[in-house]
Amino acid sequence: MRWATYFAVLASVLSVGLALGVSMPLVSLRLEGWGYGAFAIGVMAAMPAIGVLLGASVSSHLAARFGTARLMSLCLWAGALSIGLLALLPSYPVWLVLRLMIGVILTIVFILGESWINQLVVEQWRGRLVALYGSTYALSQLSGPLLLAAVGTEGDYGFWVGVGLLVAAPLLLLGRSGAPTSESSRVTLMDLLGFCRSLPAIAWAISLFAAFEAMILTLLPVYCLRQGFTADIALAMVSTVVVGDALLQLPIGALADRLSRRVLFTGCALALMLSSLAVPLLIDSMLIWPLWVLFGASAGGLFTLSLILIGERYRDDALVRANAHVAQLWGIGCLIGPLVAGAGSQWISGHALPLFMAAGALGLLVLALRQGAFGPARPATSL
Repeated sequence: MRWATYFAVLASVLSVGLALGVSMPLVSLRLEGWGYGAFAIGVMAAMPAIGVLLGASVSSHLAARFGTARLMSLCLWAGALSIGLLALLPSYPVWLVLRLMIGVILTIVFILGESWINQLVVEQWRGRLVALYGSTYALSQLSGPLLLAAVGTEGDYGFWVGVGLLVAAPLLLLGRSGAPTSESSRVTLMDLLGFCRSLPAIAWAISLFAAFEAMILTLLPVYCLRQGFTADIALAMVSTVVVGDALLQLPIGALADRLSRRVLFTGCALALMLSSLAVPLLIDSMLIWPLWVLFGASAGGLFTLSLILIGERYRDDALVRANAHVAQLWGIGCLIGPLVAGAGSQWISGHALPLFMAAGALGLLVLALRQGAFGPARPATSL
């Protein structure tokens, strides 16, 4: 196994998580300061989702044309440019377009990075090494809000930190090998439907975690502010959720190499449902802090286990296409989650965000208990 390449690819993807973690909450806090409501902020949060769908459809084609490593580098630099323009052009309509661009560009990075990692790891270490990716990515997002709190939310420093990270990241990929090969073909929504029929529980879990992550970075700070907390406490709560995501991914990955991955998956769905329902009840008590940890850990565990299950089934172009479907589902989750939670928060209930997650987790729990929800028993090689 190419350990140096694994850690280089891991670090380049983590730079994206840190860049998003330090810049995206600043977008929401800036919009809140400008007087925009929860729905308008939700629309902004949902814009990258459309970009995700566009990026996923062309990722395999562009990877075949430019090569995985070169395409990742180009997209990282383009992402740096897009985040820099957020600082230079403070306008709601312009930011909608820029968030769309960020969604397209960074989706390709995630598809290729996750495919490269899953291609590199050996089967006996798959759970732990994929979990290490999920855990360190979550830590990079945790560091983002903490770094934003350190540099302050009044200026544009958070944007420029993100720019610097994405400018430097491609240097880590120079001379690396072992990337999956790809064919020059588009990934359509019809292909996505076939993937969802084959792996319905995994498809639902990915969409739910995408909605979770989009809402955590964008709507959770606003949710906490409207519960009476200060901006610093709101950012600390966001960070605590991500801490939960990060801390338990490695134990979950280690268990996934030894125990039934379906049982672990079902347990994470149950924990997410119960913790989501408890948030409105415990928001004003000290118990909210350990609850945030469980909330993040259970959601992150679902995504980590989904990647593990995909990685054991596919290779090369099929793996790239499977991760393109992951990105498509991510886009759908990012689009629906913030819009529904933002609208519900403004017009139905101030606790719409955790209640939305509870409903999604309940649906996943019901689906996970069905026969065939995790696809065929034997690993597949093509889509």
